[in-house]
Amino acid sequence: MRIAVDLNRCQGYAQCAFLAPEVFAMHGEEALLYHPEADQAQREKLAQAAAACPVQAILVDAVDAPAEAVSGER
Repeated sequence: MRIAVDLNRCQGYAQCAFLAPEVFAMHGEEALLYHPEADQAQREKLAQAAAACPVQAILVDAVDAPAEAVSGER
């Protein structure tokens, strides 16, 4: 499953790093690091991380997430 984060939109709230630490990590207080390819076993955690992002910066393919999170539409 592929993951993309709109780093222009990300504000470093780090909710994703708390919910899916195997995929997301903070480097310092604002820089987000992530693995763009995640295992299917991470599906539920990635869906939670995408849904919890206050600015909807996380885009995940093949995860049941809100339409806004997947398509980037608002």
